[in-house]
Formats: sequence, structure tokens, C-alpha cells
Amino acid sequence: MNIGGFEKYSFIDYPGFISSVVFTRGCNFHCPYCHNPELVRQVEGEPAASFSQEDILTFFEKRRKFIDGVVITGGEPFLQPHLPAFCKKIKSIGLSVKIDTNGSMPEMLSDLIQNRLVDYIAMDIKTDPDRYFPVIARDIEPMRIRSAVNVILASGLPHEFRTTCVTPIVDEAAFHVIADLVRGASLYALQIPRCEKVLDPSFFAQHRQQTSAVELDVFASILSPSVHQCIIR
Repeated sequence: MNIGGFEKYSFIDYPGFISSVVFTRGCNFHCPYCHNPELVRQVEGEPAASFSQEDILTFFEKRRKFIDGVVITGGEPFLQPHLPAFCKKIKSIGLSVKIDTNGSMPEMLSDLIQNRLVDYIAMDIKTDPDRYFPVIARDIEPMRIRSAVNVILASGLPHEFRTTCVTPIVDEAAFHVIADLVRGASLYALQIPRCEKVLDPSFFAQHRQQTSAVELDVFASILSPSVHQCIIR
């Protein structure tokens, strides 16, 4: 596991749980608004953070009475070939596993679910899957994103989908498509982007980053009939 960050205690990343958060390094998307650029690529002048998987697992064993679960996020965790083995070790300690993913690798996601190595799934849907090219990714097949959504919906596991609301990447037309895609989902979160640190600042020299409160309410009104709960955070 290529681990680029580790947060020992979090009260907000795993709903209802006290968790630790493991940040994996590397991503196959290049979202310009990403607020973890150091996990997507090495930032010039900054040393590469390195965390030992063994030390982290030892921490889990020693603190398992004080934490309920582990969040594995990134970057994109599914790029890590040893992710299933890492999840298995966490589960063997007696902790629940939440995974954040961009949904680009539905096969591994399905394998984790079938092997009961994940307990909660959070998937980012960037926009209408047909609109990922070229801003989000240049080589992703839209059907892979749709397949990941279907895998999650069919799993019966606690889950959430979420979209960071950055114009012009998302708009009303995108959310009409997304609403059909996620019909029946437990939770959909509309996220307000962070402005202080992003992967590609030049993108926002031409496009405004923030979505207005009125636009967020419109997006929520489109999604709400399709999901059990829609929130803005």
C-alpha cells in the first residue's frame, strides 16, 4: 500500500463511527478542484509523505477499543493492488471498513463486496459520466462509472454518493442524468468545493469555482425524488 497520509481519529468521515483515515497516494483522475493535490501527484518542493502499513495496523490493534472503523480514501484507493489484503487485515482486527472511490474500477469493488471486506462505500460522481472527458479523465469509459453505481446499489451495504459542485463541470442537465443513475440510493451529498488549495488553479482563472446557494437548492430538488436523503455539505 502506497500510503500518503494518516489521521488517527476522525468524528466526521465515517457516519456514526469514530474512525481512523488512511490516505492512499495516486489517482487516475485529474479533477481540477481536487483539494488533495499532494496525493494525486508529487508537489514540487514538498517531501513525499510515507507511512508504514505495519505501523498503522499496529496502531489499529492497540486502539481498537477507541475506534470503530477505518476510512480508506485517496487519491484513489482502488489503484492499490494490495487493497483487498489491507482490508482483510483491518477486518481481522475487528474494525469496520469504509472506502471512498471514484468508481473507475467496478470489478475490484465488486470483489471487495463479495468477500465482505467493505462495510460502507462512498462514491464520487463527478458529473454526467458522458461528460468526464476531457476535464475529469481522458481515458475512462462512462459505462464503468455506471457499472460501479449499479454494484453499490445492488450490494445492500450502507452507502452514499456525492458530487462536488463546481461550475461548469456540473449543472442542471448533469443532475437530471445522475438522478436517474442513482435512483434508490440511501444518501446523496452535494459538496461545496474548498477554495484554498486545488490541483489545477489555472482552471479557475477561466471558470468560477463556487456554486451559488440557489443553484445548490435546484440541484437538490432534482436529486431528492430519486434518493432517500439529499444533503448539502
